Amino acid sequence: MKIAVIGAKGLPPKQGGIEHYCAEVYPRMVAQGHSVDLFARSSYTECSLFDSDNFQGVQVISLPGLQMKGVDAFMTSGLGAIAATLKKYDIVHFHALGPSLFTCLPKIVSSTKVVVSCQGLDWQRSKWGGFSTRIIKMGEKAAVHFANEIIVVSDALQTYFSQTYGRKTVYIPNAPASYGESDPNFSYGTDLGLKQGRYILFLGRLVPEKCPDLLVEAFCTLKPPGWKLVLAGGISDTQLFTTKLLQKVAKNRDIVFAGELRGTRLWEIVRGAGLFVLPSDVEGLPLAMLEAMREGIPVVASNIPPHEQLMSGGRGKLFEPGNLESCVCSLDWAIHHPQELATMAKKAQRSVQLNYSWDRITAETLKIYSAILNSPQQVCIPEPSEGSLAGAAAKK
Repeated sequence: MKIAVIGAKGLPPKQGGIEHYCAEVYPRMVAQGHSVDLFARSSYTECSLFDSDNFQGVQVISLPGLQMKGVDAFMTSGLGAIAATLKKYDIVHFHALGPSLFTCLPKIVSSTKVVVSCQGLDWQRSKWGGFSTRIIKMGEKAAVHFANEIIVVSDALQTYFSQTYGRKTVYIPNAPASYGESDPNFSYGTDLGLKQGRYILFLGRLVPEKCPDLLVEAFCTLKPPGWKLVLAGGISDTQLFTTKLLQKVAKNRDIVFAGELRGTRLWEIVRGAGLFVLPSDVEGLPLAMLEAMREGIPVVASNIPPHEQLMSGGRGKLFEPGNLESCVCSLDWAIHHPQELATMAKKAQRSVQLNYSWDRITAETLKIYSAILNSPQQVCIPEPSEGSLAGAAAKK
């Protein structure tokens, strides 16, 4: 098959779940004899316009954009959709709802089949203003109308599309990124003033919807003796939020800002953590949490549906989203119940090993490609159901 990928910033991955997903799945497809072109942002790849770079067999084609909030993604996705239409691929796979605004182009011009992967409802994210939010919602509706198949990464997203649009989707969860060998002497962690098993780790972009500020406030309230808090992650159009957060923690010696970590440093810091905490209000199916669970690190997280899906059955400790008191109580319980927490971590580790595999994800995605290529039917848009949001809107 000849496959085009639109919506990822580029490869190799720096930060972001979509880029790590693409780095795991598409080289596996290439290894099985398929051809994959990924249309990327030149601002991310730092390559000349329309240059093609090879990432483990995937051709990464850099497209022009404007380094403005939201505009870069919009422009490169549109250009990628046009390029994909002109080159006549078998499959055009859009990642995220914003880029899916252009799913109509391959469908109108050619018989190319379109797949959309939804990692989360991006219009819920705080960084987007009113105009960008409307564009993302338009992309969501375009995906529902034009995609031959929609892939979602969580049960909650599958329920959302069913209840809102009466649209069936395929559930294929994410998997944790592959880790290599890390320093057994914990040298980098020691340089940061950390002790193995005695720090709480937040790993993710420093954005409002992931609520690192709530975790900072909870840690400062609890002040657990002998423990530190590590914030590891980059920023994403949230400079003002990040600046305020870092100013708040600057004078606290027990809070370490490690920045964006990759490779051996990332693996070392994850493996050395005593507790992984993700207090997000909005998630798809968080790769960082899956990685921590696979490494056997105990997890405390906000009780939102994707987290509950991963941690139900005694695989971690949950607290009420956005609730400082609930977060403090959960952290306090976790720190003072190490044996119970270790049992939870073992259950979580087994669950990830059994259910979340990149080889399995690749195989199931290829099955979807083959199924829609061999199907004579065009995409069929269901009528809005009586109880759906779309059905309610249709009556107005």
